[in-house]
Amino acid sequence: MKGKLKELTKAEEQVMHHLWELDKAFVKDILARMPEPKPAYNTVSTIVRILEEKGFVAHRAYGKTHEYYPLISKEDYSRFTTGNLVSNYFNGSAKDLVSFFVRERKLDVSDLDEILKAMEKGEQNRPPSKE
Repeated sequence: MKGKLKELTKAEEQVMHHLWELDKAFVKDILARMPEPKPAYNTVSTIVRILEEKGFVAHRAYGKTHEYYPLISKEDYSRFTTGNLVSNYFNGSAKDLVSFFVRERKLDVSDLDEILKAMEKGEQNRPPSKE
């Protein structure tokens, strides 16, 4: 992606989640997946155009109709938002983030064990450093 990723509003994020799930869609397809009470068609259309201006979405034109598709993967946006969360609320410390979830009882010992196993697996798959 050209430029820098930007935080999305809740409405923009909701539309992006639908686009990530659908891979490509017309505004009516996105609207059909939204929960009741559904926003107006024009509201969703405006949000999609804003996402396009921000560089998150592109389109293919079929006459006057546009089919939209994501330019940013869900994984890349997740990485970006998680990085912002850690730096803005946990002083850049992933350890502080995990400690917070443990204190809030959102993680238990089995969750931590799974995290450690995933980290060990990641270390095994990482190429050796050239130091």
